[in-house]
Amino acid sequence: MKHYRTARALSVLLALAALPAWSHAQYMWLDEKGMKQLSDQPPPPSVPQNRILKQPSGQGAAAPGYGPAAQSPAPAAEGDAPDAAESKVKRPPTVAERNAEFAKRKAESQAAEQKAAQEAARKAEQAANCDSARSNQAALDSGTRMTEFDKSGQRVFLSDEQRAERSRRNQKILAECSKK
Repeated sequence: MKHYRTARALSVLLALAALPAWSHAQYMWLDEKGMKQLSDQPPPPSVPQNRILKQPSGQGAAAPGYGPAAQSPAPAAEGDAPDAAESKVKRPPTVAERNAEFAKRKAESQAAEQKAAQEAARKAEQAANCDSARSNQAALDSGTRMTEFDKSGQRVFLSDEQRAERSRRNQKILAECSKK
């Protein structure tokens, strides 16, 4: 029985000790003139939410009809129009949004790398073709006899007309190489 009285007295004492903490809740806001106002009462309803600098963490102690709790239903009744201050505040991106942005950047990066690799391969192939055309033209200009193989696999020497035709084709290829 004595233990029961001690526990009850202790709980009453703790409850009474917590009351002054609730009564010393401080609000801080800027008035119309830009002056800081301190009070244990919530600011009047005419003070916009963005001008309230500090309010106690326990919103249950606020007087009914005053403070931010009384103002929160009003914007919903006005047709769900967002407050001007709330529309200017940019919220941080969610994890899903950050992941989507990362995936987009990664895909763009891979596409750019693939395009650069294709361009490099095309330029390397073009350079090899130009080198081959230069060496063929040098062989044609040297006057040495050139051969090719016919359908039956026999070696045939090129005639002067065939050499001239190949020289014209090589000149066109070399002209394209010098443009790029």
